[in-house]
Parts: sequence; C-alpha cells; structure tokens
Amino acid sequence: MKKILMVLTSHDKLGDTGKKTGFWLEEFAAPYYVFIDAGIEVTLASPLGGQPPLDPKSDDEASQTTFTHRFKIDLVAQHALANTLQLLTIVPEDFDAIFYPGGHGPLWDLAEDSSSITLIETTFSQGKPVALVCHAPGVLRGVKNPEGIPVVHGKSVTGFTNTEEQAAGLTDVVPFLVEDMLKKNGGHYSKGQDWQPYVQIDGLLITGQNPASSEEAAKALLAMATTPT
Repeated sequence: MKKILMVLTSHDKLGDTGKKTGFWLEEFAAPYYVFIDAGIEVTLASPLGGQPPLDPKSDDEASQTTFTHRFKIDLVAQHALANTLQLLTIVPEDFDAIFYPGGHGPLWDLAEDSSSITLIETTFSQGKPVALVCHAPGVLRGVKNPEGIPVVHGKSVTGFTNTEEQAAGLTDVVPFLVEDMLKKNGGHYSKGQDWQPYVQIDGLLITGQNPASSEEAAKALLAMATTPT
C-alpha cells in the first residue's frame, strides 16, 4: 500500500491581531479523502503533534464543501487529526509523497521548521513528490536543492496571490507574502483568477494557488505517487 504524509501547522496566532489561525479545513479534507478513497495509507504530522489548530474562518458555512461536510461526520478522520505525530519523529523514507495543506499558520511555524525543511529536501532527493497548496508553498522558503539554491528557483510555481491576501485583509499581518517570496527565490510564479482552481506541476513539485486548488493538487500528487517508476 502506498503511503502519503500530510503535514499540518501547529501555529494558532494570527500575528498581533489577537485572532486565531491554523490550517484551512478544505485544504486538509479534500486531499485526505482523495488519498483515502484511492486506498492510500495517510499519516498526519505537525510540529507539536496532537491536534492542529483549525483556522476558525475555514469553519464558516461559506467555506464548507462536500469534503468538509464528510469530515464533520467522520469519527475516524477526526481521531486521526487529533493525534498527529510530531514532525521531528517522521522518517522520510517511510512515505511515497508528502502533502502540505495551507491556512495562514504554516507561514509562522513550518516556514521556519528545520524538520520540515529537511523532510522536503530529503523527499525530493529520494525522487518523491511534494505538493503544497494555498499558503503552504510558503513552507518552501528555506528549502534548498543539493547545490544550496532555493528549491523553487527556475521552477513553475503558484501559491496564494497578493490580491487574495489583500482581499483577506491580512497583507500587513502575515510574516511574508507567498507570491513575493516565490518570486524572490527565483520561482517562475504564475496564477489563475483569484479563488479559482489553479495548479502548477514542475518535476516533483506540485503547488496550488488557493483552497479551491486543493483537490486538483491532491489528485496530481496521487497520480505521481502511484505511477510505477
């Protein structure tokens, strides 16, 4: 059985606003069920382990999808999410692919997390794919290739747009803007319409622009992980 690791944030503070953040529910639920329904063994991890914080905005009625509704009645999935493994205990060799859901949380913890950086670098070096959606491409900020060059350099990538961040009213709250960082690190950044599905695939790297892109990004990762080498 193929195994996919999903890495979620443990960060719950939205800068100095006094508001909460975390992972975005749709960006977890859609990929989770894409993988589960394909017979994949899914393991969940986060920097602190245990229950990752849910971005409360992603729990609004307007943000619900078929996948999030399914999660709300899935006790097995809820139990798995409440008991994520601690990221530093993860052995990259144990997995065929990795998926990073977004939400604003990863910009604070996973973008700086040495275990996450090493995990991604090792996974790529083993010829295995990594997918990141929405804000999660920000996690690539410190990831480098064997030559010490940013891993996104020269790669076709996407991620949460500056205009989407502006619409969210958080341009001045987040530690950095995903679009700006990807460009600064030499990525060939492109985007679709705000809030519409848009995914870029370049070699083993899969990036999705926003929550609406999570299912498509997961299907792309699944295809790579299950294609015989």
